[in-house]
Amino acid sequence: MADVVVEKQTTNESQQEQQKTTEIKHSEVGHKSLLQSDALYQYILETSVYPREPEPMKELRDITAKHPWNLMTTSADEGQFLSMLLKLINAKNTMEIGVYTGYSLLATALALPEDGKILAMDINKENYELGLPVIQKAGVAHKIDFREGPALPVLDVMVEDPKNHGSFDFVFVDADKDNYWNYHKRLIDLVKIGGVIGYDNTLWNGSVVAPPDAPMRKYVRYYRDFVLEFNKSIAADPRVEICQLPVGDGVTLCRRIS
Repeated sequence: MADVVVEKQTTNESQQEQQKTTEIKHSEVGHKSLLQSDALYQYILETSVYPREPEPMKELRDITAKHPWNLMTTSADEGQFLSMLLKLINAKNTMEIGVYTGYSLLATALALPEDGKILAMDINKENYELGLPVIQKAGVAHKIDFREGPALPVLDVMVEDPKNHGSFDFVFVDADKDNYWNYHKRLIDLVKIGGVIGYDNTLWNGSVVAPPDAPMRKYVRYYRDFVLEFNKSIAADPRVEICQLPVGDGVTLCRRIS
């Protein structure tokens, strides 16, 4: 009987250690999911996402996975979500701030009608050109107006021209988190009433609820306070309705109402 008790105790301890290992592993995974387990996230991908992922997006996802900065990419489930959202709101004229290799950009381009347009801005054209051949092969490059450099000066020029006010149906922001509110102050004039602005990474690796002294990667700690401040500010903005979703690393949707 004593041997059985010891065996059960050893088994329980082994299971606890395995659970701890799984939790640690999940906190380090690159897909940026905030779900409680890798297995649950994998189920979503294999059941609902990968079977419906367009071949060009799969190709670009595979290319991006080999890039040293691949943590910056939009997750496949978020790409699917953006595609569905764009179709639901019948978006035609859109903007993307922060492009990287272009996975979310390709999702947008494929979702837009043939005459749809995307103003895409990023400070690194080299990363964009990594995905450009795939975008061209998909037959949607004509929808994209890519501009290399900081987005704020471009937005300032656009805001000065009243013709640009209310001209965008949808904007997706996945760029420098310390400028999210600066982007918002300009984009609120450029997106139409009823239009949507999506801000990525607003749950920031889950760090938004972590104690200040919790162990974090340097870049996570650096931007954490900016993300917290943005979340607080956007929640108090009466010009938009908001919905914060635990998709990818957190996406906040803002529907302009005034």
